[in-house]
Amino acid sequence: MKQLILIRHAKSDWSHGLPDHDRPLNSRGRRAAPAIGDWLREKGFLPDDILCSTATRTRETLALLGAKAPVRFEPALYHAGPETMLEILKTAAGNSVMMLGHNPGIAALAEDLLESPPDHPRFAAYPTCATLVARFDIDDWRLLQPGTGTAVAFIVPRDLTD
Repeated sequence: MKQLILIRHAKSDWSHGLPDHDRPLNSRGRRAAPAIGDWLREKGFLPDDILCSTATRTRETLALLGAKAPVRFEPALYHAGPETMLEILKTAAGNSVMMLGHNPGIAALAEDLLESPPDHPRFAAYPTCATLVARFDIDDWRLLQPGTGTAVAFIVPRDLTD
């Protein structure tokens, strides 16, 4: 059994005029990421392997999540489509893998991987810091196929503050 924790980066700051890859989180994003990290720990959704885009906002999100596992920063995850994300995921070593990336690729990957979507009104939009936990009945990530995942949980930061 394999578990995927699929997270879109937290809300970023557009006000600095920086190149897209270098945009940091804004104050809302800096509040959302630790809240999601706390939720993951409370629920026992802990990664043993992390795959993360090299963008500043994904790196900052990861740091604020407080996840403790080996990290592989993957340049190809920066604005990757679902096919690229799937190929990178198939190289993962852990049983519980956290992947941090960007929309629209991350939303498309989440939809592609699941047998059926979670019952959440924001799943299709996959807003910033949205987090899906899915399980797959496989022993090796190389065997991962679309449409085979079971959604265990899906949450957005507003679920934790409302």
